[in-house]
Amino acid sequence: MSLDRFYPIFDDAAWVARMLRQGVKLVQLRIKDKPQPTVLAEVQAATRLCAEAGAVLVVNDYWQVAIEAGAPWVHLGQEDLDTADVAAIRAAGIKLGVSTHDDDELERALSFDPDYVALGPVYPTILKKMKWEQQGLPKLTDWKARIGDIPLVAIGGMSVERAKGAFDAGADIVSAVTDITLNEDPEGRVREWLEVTR
Repeated sequence: MSLDRFYPIFDDAAWVARMLRQGVKLVQLRIKDKPQPTVLAEVQAATRLCAEAGAVLVVNDYWQVAIEAGAPWVHLGQEDLDTADVAAIRAAGIKLGVSTHDDDELERALSFDPDYVALGPVYPTILKKMKWEQQGLPKLTDWKARIGDIPLVAIGGMSVERAKGAFDAGADIVSAVTDITLNEDPEGRVREWLEVTR
């Protein structure tokens, strides 16, 4: 099954529900600093919502919760890979996306046979402090040449206006967070995203 080209990221199931109604078909739930029972309840709710909408849910980081909730995908950062039991994730039939920022991380990610590779931040991002400067569009082209058929996700500072450049450079999927969540009209912004990515 091929993944949708638009990949928004939200921090709770209520956001997921709102955007599924707009036609989102691929979404990540990225919850930070919440107690485990809350995380489980959110992941269970989002898993159910996405199944009903025929959308793909990716759970960030919480791989044990994803297994428990029957979520279909997990996204792991490089630090997550240090502690995650990838064999258990795979045994549960869960697909895996991995973040990368440099050559060593790409090599490490590929050793896990990922179902997608994310590169970021393509542009400067306000979302989190990173030791990496912006990666730039040429790096997307380089990464795509190196990973071949594995889907490549562009993330970091992405906007509707920048999506075409990322696709032209080699990205298969473009991911966005604050371009939607900080927009005055998040639903309207998502509809714009769907227009430029489909």
